Amino acid sequence: MLDTLDAAAVRRWCAGGLAALRRHQGEIDDLNVYPVPDGDTGTNLVLTLTSAQQALAMDLATVGDGGSTPHGHALRLMARGALLGARGNSGVILSQILRGFAEALAAVPVVRGRQLAAALRDAAAAAYASVASPVEGTLLSVVAAAAGAAESADSDDLRTVAREAAGAAARALARTPEQLPALARAGVVDAGGRGLCLLLDALVEVITGESPARPAFAPREARPPATAARETGSAAYAYEVQFLLDAGPEAVAGLRETLAGLGDSLVVVGDGATDAASTTWNVHVHVNDVGAAVEAGVEAGRPYRISVTRFADQLATPAPARDGRAAVVVASGVGMAELFEGEGATVLPGNPSIGELLDAIRATAAARVVVLPNDPNTQAVASAAAREAHTLGVKVSVVPTRSPVQALAALAVRDPERRFADDVIAMAEAAGACRYAEVCWASREALTVAGPCRPGDVLALVEGEVHLIGVDLADTCAAVVDRMLGGGGELVTLLSGADAPDGLAEAVREHVARRWPFVEVQTYPGGQPHYPLLVGVE
Repeated sequence: MLDTLDAAAVRRWCAGGLAALRRHQGEIDDLNVYPVPDGDTGTNLVLTLTSAQQALAMDLATVGDGGSTPHGHALRLMARGALLGARGNSGVILSQILRGFAEALAAVPVVRGRQLAAALRDAAAAAYASVASPVEGTLLSVVAAAAGAAESADSDDLRTVAREAAGAAARALARTPEQLPALARAGVVDAGGRGLCLLLDALVEVITGESPARPAFAPREARPPATAARETGSAAYAYEVQFLLDAGPEAVAGLRETLAGLGDSLVVVGDGATDAASTTWNVHVHVNDVGAAVEAGVEAGRPYRISVTRFADQLATPAPARDGRAAVVVASGVGMAELFEGEGATVLPGNPSIGELLDAIRATAAARVVVLPNDPNTQAVASAAAREAHTLGVKVSVVPTRSPVQALAALAVRDPERRFADDVIAMAEAAGACRYAEVCWASREALTVAGPCRPGDVLALVEGEVHLIGVDLADTCAAVVDRMLGGGGELVTLLSGADAPDGLAEAVREHVARRWPFVEVQTYPGGQPHYPLLVGVE
């Protein structure tokens, strides 16, 4: 039993937490509310904490001493390793929790109960700050409950505070279905929150020598509608507003709240100097009231390099060779890699860590790099890598593509003669104008907005939502293309996957030629996993 948290305890906590996540990895992956075979929160958390443990094991000099205590240095190594290895949204948020925890305790000579409570409060604040639009019923709710209980314990006893925090986290996790309807319909708890509970229980075990007894969660009774929100903007807003802002952290907190009420796709990221009175922030939001967005920036500090783009005014200039610029695309599949490399892009396999993506950015040797993540989960990783690259003097912009077909549309409009910022805007507009669909086989039973599905059914998802459930793959692919073209379109792009039967894309092409004779169709062997066909309509 420990009275204080020392460096050896930090190392044991990291190892114990990783072991717990590995034991429950499949269980956490199975909490995915989508019936498609790519739910991997447990895997992402394991990979994130594996990177943290590797940093501790090698004691890499990635963090300067800066007056840190031995336990502070260990915590900073752990946080830095987690940041560079973070995968997926939950991994990125976990890395921020560890960063807040480390920064709070780095210079504290002795860590007892009240110090642990203060560190948990800072960890919760860092987690919420990392998300533009926090949603309750998630990992955020769980860490907030842990911090609140730790503070309410009002004790210097390390064991008491750790137990209270972990217990409150477990209770908050059990309440997540009450806060998030998709979880309630599924009969499951939040996956990221479940992972955090395992980490807090591992901390309790390190401090007390006892493993907390937790009741098992009841098995799910139903599968949810596949309508869980993906991290995308809506079509309800007509303008993109971007600007740089010199302001203090407190003013930016108010700015975030104001802009969140004006629109969506909100991203506010700083240059890392969060302890300074004034920091440079990059602000991005989609709105209808441009004046209100700019005025909010003026009230917060000094905005400059203001750019406003109307999405209807799409540019479409073909892109010749790069000049001091590069593009990094995240995509899986041999054909996909060849396709993007042919467009002059550096290709990284799907689900990269922050460190891997940062290495790819640096390897381009370009001063200005655009990143196309092609997946909502990878967007958080890409944004974190962009912030890291900024400290190295590389300007990185992330175009929030959600599918490889959107990345192809974005790359088609590059123009090195334009200012880099204007080129990024043109790419974002082109990607946003490309509607996308994914066709796959259901991996589990679920209730979707298109009706119930069973394992083996063919699912057609349009913009991330199940629109069709079929039995025959080719018929379902043709039907979803018909549905998309019913809303207009001149160009259809088809990417066949690794599991696609021979002739699938050609069959869909022939269907379009018969049904939509004035629509151009492009087909490519993508080789992507999970999805036999990806569809883009422009």
